[in-house]
Amino acid sequence: MTTDIALAEGPVESSKTPWYRSMFTWLLVAIVAGIVVGAVWPDFGSALKPLADGFIKLIKMLIAPIIFCTVVLGIAHVGDMKAVGRIGVKALIYFEVITTFALIFGLVIGNIVKPGAGFNVNPETLATGAEAVAKKTSDGELPHTVEFLMDIIPTSAISAFAENELLQVLFFAVVFGLALAKVGAKAPIVLGFVDQSSHVFFTMIGWIMKLAPLGAFGAMAYIIGQYGISSLGSYGKLIACCYLAAVLFILVLGVIVRVFAGVNLWKFTVYIKDELFVALGTASTEVVLPRIMTKLTYAGCSRSVTGLVVPTGYSFNLDGATLYLSICVLFLSQAMGVHLSLGEQLTAMLVLMLTSKGMAGVPGSSFLALSATISAIGHGSIPVAAVALLLGADRIMDSMRVSVNLIGNCVATFVVAAWEGELDKERMALVLAGQPVPPLEETNPITGEKQLLPEEEGLGLHTVEAETKQD
Repeated sequence: MTTDIALAEGPVESSKTPWYRSMFTWLLVAIVAGIVVGAVWPDFGSALKPLADGFIKLIKMLIAPIIFCTVVLGIAHVGDMKAVGRIGVKALIYFEVITTFALIFGLVIGNIVKPGAGFNVNPETLATGAEAVAKKTSDGELPHTVEFLMDIIPTSAISAFAENELLQVLFFAVVFGLALAKVGAKAPIVLGFVDQSSHVFFTMIGWIMKLAPLGAFGAMAYIIGQYGISSLGSYGKLIACCYLAAVLFILVLGVIVRVFAGVNLWKFTVYIKDELFVALGTASTEVVLPRIMTKLTYAGCSRSVTGLVVPTGYSFNLDGATLYLSICVLFLSQAMGVHLSLGEQLTAMLVLMLTSKGMAGVPGSSFLALSATISAIGHGSIPVAAVALLLGADRIMDSMRVSVNLIGNCVATFVVAAWEGELDKERMALVLAGQPVPPLEETNPITGEKQLLPEEEGLGLHTVEAETKQD
């Protein structure tokens, strides 16, 4: 009797990989080197920004087609329109509950720590603040709720990809995937093309990710060289408050994902340490979107849940951004010596609940959201130009926002997957423990043969090939 046992090691760095060749080591070295270069040679460090920009552009070049392929394949294999609808509704419910909690949590921390106390800012010194903020935001504005929702529908399928609008790509992918599932066996060539394209795109991402240390080095050298470590002292209390809130909020997320999905958040954080360091180094969560979707799928979340929740979360579940904004509202009021009543703070929270949903992809979105919030509060003692006080600290806060946003979306995926019954908890436990698990396979829609999922094959998650054993 012959039994096929396909076992492969998980994507956590195995003991066979020397420490000096691991991505984590290279990222750590690159970030430290970037800090040193930016601090010692600030002009040279500022000039290294193209290294980070180039890496980010390479990743963004492939995000839209990867989301399209992943979502289409996930939905096409599920083939259930009701299931897709349930996943979407559950994800949005979770997003709204958690982001609202993040806003309340930020207000509580801000009231306790009082990060703006002692600044004693004179409003007359903010005369040029409006111009500085306008430059930072490119004179843009956040879309209104109806406008934001209408913008999810692309003008054309091509424009969604050309403009790299992730929600539009996701919308088109969902519709295309449902149609493909409906057509079914009548379109094997179309399904095969999407499947084969997915393998190609993930292979390209695997190549580009090898440049991650270089991108992280350039980004960190630029941040330190451009803004300087001295700004840490000027905004020390605000920075400490935000990072304290981030750590405490992540602990809350750890409890949530443990209770509702059975996931050990610490083990998961170790599991995604490479992606977390890339995001922190480049101050961008988009650059790790393909890798995060891959690792979530490999850790037991279904492709359909991962494909829908993660891209949607990049616009609707910005936990780190909402946490930061609520603290900053109190920081500005305290810096101006203004006491905000409970009613004014609730008004600020309601405004931020709306404005935070349209922040993704808008230049200087945090400043626009804060400006809109201060205007809505209607407190004459806090000029809108006061948001310029945050110009010196905003860039340093990126690490806080990025880490919370990234972990928050991963937690959301696990919770929704468990809620939908689409989480393989046994596999998840083995993967997070670094144990060997069977590779995720699918049937090639054209040849009918078994093959690795493109995510696994393209990013080289397996360090040991599948083996066939004979009894």
